[in-house]
Amino acid sequence: MSAPGRDLVGYGGEPPAVRWPGNARLAISLAVNFEEGAESSIEAGDAAGESIGEVTTVIRPGLRDIGQEQLFAYGMRAGVWRILDALERYGTKATFWMCGRAVERVPKIAHAVVAAGHEAACHGWRWRPHSDFTEPDAERKSLVQCIETMTAATGTRPVGFFCRGSQSKFTRDLLIDLGFEYDSNALDDDLPYWAFSPTGRSILAVPYAMDTNDMKFYHPNGFVTSKEFVDYVKGAINALLEEGERGTPKMLSIGYHLRIAGRPARIGTLTQVLEYLQDLGDEVWVARRDEIAAFWKQHFPR
Repeated sequence: MSAPGRDLVGYGGEPPAVRWPGNARLAISLAVNFEEGAESSIEAGDAAGESIGEVTTVIRPGLRDIGQEQLFAYGMRAGVWRILDALERYGTKATFWMCGRAVERVPKIAHAVVAAGHEAACHGWRWRPHSDFTEPDAERKSLVQCIETMTAATGTRPVGFFCRGSQSKFTRDLLIDLGFEYDSNALDDDLPYWAFSPTGRSILAVPYAMDTNDMKFYHPNGFVTSKEFVDYVKGAINALLEEGERGTPKMLSIGYHLRIAGRPARIGTLTQVLEYLQDLGDEVWVARRDEIAAFWKQHFPR
């Protein structure tokens, strides 16, 4: 099996004329990453711990970095509740990218997320690129384990998928085999589209974004304050609203992490965006990703 070819054309400058629910000019997906406890760590038996975090690690390779583990743990101990509170106060539903191992460790928190009306989507078993998989059977086992663990904890079966980094050449065929409704390892468009697996089968791609994403607080060329993030996100929203007004409505993903946006100094990245979306009213359709996928399949079947 060869890796999928690159499609550099997409809609070719002629995107479909979408009419989002309520004639909204823009569809918006809020995606919250739920991966703390699934990162690489000596504690988990890995050869090295996770290197990307709040601070640059000073721990030598091969030694347990308890400080990094605690920075991740903050997301589950404190961040998730702050984020859930903000979403509840603004009456907004989000999609939570859940790593199976994280769900296994904190099933009651995962259940609380779904009980609040949010979507639980699969973020892989561990917070690692699926490109690490060199055999399809091992990747299938990992996906099945994630599905079973999430279903048992939340009472809902995940229908969407997004992994860290890149997929393997097997991933999309496995997602199709296992009945996933959509794949969000799609960083190349502003609208959902039908993507092809290496064997020529199709699956709906619901795109994700890395620029309107709080992970950039961890990058040297990224954000420092909540205001910088909010201004950037507002810029994206306003540009896409203008395109929608001119007859080509689009979709925008805004990404958050429990350990990043869940910090007191950064919760404004969520609350201020939620307030702006509330002010926009019917101009935007804020939806879970499974809702966006269902809409697209109904109006733009493969």
